[in-house]
Amino acid sequence: MTNRSRKVLHLALPIIGGMVSQNVLNLVDTAMVGQLGDDALAAVGLASFVNFLVTAFILGISPSVQAIAARRVGEGKQAESAVALNGGILISVVIAVPWQTLLFYSADLIFPQLIDDLDVIAAAVPYLQSRVVAMVAMGINYSFRGYWNATDRSMLYMRTLLVMHVCNIALNWILIFGHWGAPALGPTGAGIASAIATYVGTISYAFLGLRHARKEGFLIGVPPWTTLKTMLRLAVPSGIQQTFFAGGMVAFFVIVGKVGTKELAATQVLTQLLLVGILPGLGFGLAAASLVGQALGRQDVEDARRWGWEVARIACAVIFLLSLPAIFVPGWMLHFFIHDAETLKLAIAPLRIVGISLCGDVVGMVLMNAIVGAGATLQVMFVSLGMQWLVFLPFAYFIGPVSGFGLTAIWICNVCYRLTQSLVFALLWRQGSWARTSV
Repeated sequence: MTNRSRKVLHLALPIIGGMVSQNVLNLVDTAMVGQLGDDALAAVGLASFVNFLVTAFILGISPSVQAIAARRVGEGKQAESAVALNGGILISVVIAVPWQTLLFYSADLIFPQLIDDLDVIAAAVPYLQSRVVAMVAMGINYSFRGYWNATDRSMLYMRTLLVMHVCNIALNWILIFGHWGAPALGPTGAGIASAIATYVGTISYAFLGLRHARKEGFLIGVPPWTTLKTMLRLAVPSGIQQTFFAGGMVAFFVIVGKVGTKELAATQVLTQLLLVGILPGLGFGLAAASLVGQALGRQDVEDARRWGWEVARIACAVIFLLSLPAIFVPGWMLHFFIHDAETLKLAIAPLRIVGISLCGDVVGMVLMNAIVGAGATLQVMFVSLGMQWLVFLPFAYFIGPVSGFGLTAIWICNVCYRLTQSLVFALLWRQGSWARTSV
């Protein structure tokens, strides 16, 4: 193993550990809620993506924190690297507090516009209300994630995530089913558990920041306007991209919901199993973003280019192993989460197709994050929005609700869109205009 491969794994493995723990949490959450039936499973799936939609702009702050902090590390200005973290926290608080308050009181107006099933709506509304109250904590947590990854301290990120997930799983068990004298809150209990765990993570990150980043400027004064302006220049395209991507996922769930509730329940499980490969791929992508940002801080464009390709190659090898169960034993994987025989049958072929395409999907994810790490968030925004909204969603709607080809055809369309997007990001990385971005 080369020194460069060791460096990739040293940075990426703690991030992947955190991502895998997130995936385990998602799967445990899905398995627990799945015991309540298809309506509960569909409600949590739809409401989760609505929550992703309404918080997505806040999450766009994290890449700007990571890009700026990594560039300062590469420039040899470690003592200034936490200034971007301070800016991320400030922006998160200013935007999230009023936004989450508004959403809490308007949640019951959202779901009747998305789905007609009254049982699904009844479960989705309180679940979303429980989740949005943690929006400010989520924004702060993602800012810390960007900072720890940029400064090669991803282990701190992983440790905090593990604490959060243990807390979340325990609270799920208590609040969903009513153990230890607690009321059985069903899907709402899952939402409350996630919100509490998110705030636990914020408290943990704050203590770690005071311990490890104080000398680098953490919570020492308000960031200068020039820093905030640069952050907003990078964060706005990333936030828009995240928001429209999340909106596209909500639209995807709405499209599937028009086909049927069983299809919607199956899609919730398929999405969580897709994350088994996607989240480790995202972990490699975040590592690539840091390595690229640091190389550009040293003004070594060729080294930055090499990091993108090398991380993509390593990620592809790892994800290939993870994809094998989905290809060869999809029914065995699904039976842990889906307890209705007809719904289970619907999900088998789409899961196998996802497994076959996973390596190509992950290469695109790594290179997309490498471009973001270079600060070229505008490029990523245009590609992501164009592919999802102008290509995938119209085709999915035509293939599913209009033509009636069913769930497997919709997921084939999804896979084709993501592989095409991966090809576009590979061409952009090879072309190299990302290297001219000023941060």
